[in-house]
Amino acid sequence: MGTRTDPYHGFLSNLFSIRQTLSWTHPKPLCRPLEPPLSPSPHRVVLWGTYDLGKPRTRILIRGLGEAGVELVQCHVDVWSGIEDKANIAGWRKIAAVVGKLILAYPILIWRYLRLPRHDVVLVGYLGHLDVIVLWPFATLRGIPVVWDAFLSLYETVVEDRQMVGPRHPLAWLVWAWDWLACRAADLVLLDTLAHARWFQSEFKLRHGRTDAVFVGAEPDAFAPLPNAGTETGGPIRVLFYGQFIPLHGIETIVAAAARTAPERYSWTIIGTGQEDARIRKLLEAHPIPHLRWITWVPYAQLRENIATADICLGIFGQSGKAARVIPNKVFQVIAAGRPLVTRDSPAMRELVTSDTPGIHLVRAGDADSLLAGIAELARQIRQSSTAALFGSLRDQIAPAAIGRQLAALLANVASARQGG
Repeated sequence: MGTRTDPYHGFLSNLFSIRQTLSWTHPKPLCRPLEPPLSPSPHRVVLWGTYDLGKPRTRILIRGLGEAGVELVQCHVDVWSGIEDKANIAGWRKIAAVVGKLILAYPILIWRYLRLPRHDVVLVGYLGHLDVIVLWPFATLRGIPVVWDAFLSLYETVVEDRQMVGPRHPLAWLVWAWDWLACRAADLVLLDTLAHARWFQSEFKLRHGRTDAVFVGAEPDAFAPLPNAGTETGGPIRVLFYGQFIPLHGIETIVAAAARTAPERYSWTIIGTGQEDARIRKLLEAHPIPHLRWITWVPYAQLRENIATADICLGIFGQSGKAARVIPNKVFQVIAAGRPLVTRDSPAMRELVTSDTPGIHLVRAGDADSLLAGIAELARQIRQSSTAALFGSLRDQIAPAAIGRQLAALLANVASARQGG
């Protein structure tokens, strides 16, 4: 979720605004020589490519590495500004615009990379499926290992999760081969959960140790802890979902659950739009739910305000394999803000919480009755105790500093393995 902007805004200015960052708080212009000598710790890392700064994942990794004391050099050209859902880029004009930006960007990025002083490892950020392949021969030429934050599989997203084409479609074979090749361009492929990393290893036939994971986390400034929900006794429980309307989120399950509740007991708000927009709209037109409000979009900066108006927030309820392997942004954001959460049970969620974690209720995927039971249980809990103290230690685990330390350790291991080899 976030503010929509002109997808072409600022591209030409950003094309030449590649920056060198020696710390999180003190950016300096790129291509001024770095001060020798190279210190063995912390490792010097180049963040390279067309990575999307509009995504919290990217910003959190950058901030986390800075807070971990990593010396970070950013070599970046902005291609993705204003494109919220890249899987839905449609029409030859939009596709041609993105392709044109990439054609302009890569020669600049390669030229800048070859001029950079020596470094220990290159990190390719999201969305880097093409970036990592382009970088591969040049990093190899310099003897530098590459870590790719894959974050997602094109094949898994387009074919299995969103079902935009069938598995026998030529495009399905193409995106699978693209994923396969991109994985081999990196010394380490980084995902968001270990469950996702294991799937990558199996699906693309990677050797053990070629994949790893760090959580997505949440930006603490954007999702600072909220005071108690403060629901009045006897008033309706306010339930909130926000996110893209994609199969992974299981919007239909949320709507089915809302339809089974009484207005005096529950008030529902859904924020978002996307692939399943038309289907959900038809469903609501056929069976209106007076106590469900649908807001198509809110800016990213206002999400915390919307979370503050809710008593209970919702995660995802899709039944796909991908839904079981990932933990979406909203789960981390709700935890950071300190609101009770209901989401589907999955191997990925079990990496973060247990069935006994206060304030979080894990339910069966695609099951409206299970969802309602989870909401009812959390409603009982919040009417008996304050929500203000929820997730204290859990919040620390998903902060950028913790994620940065974990990523810095992985990068150091990759660099040491290359030097030792």
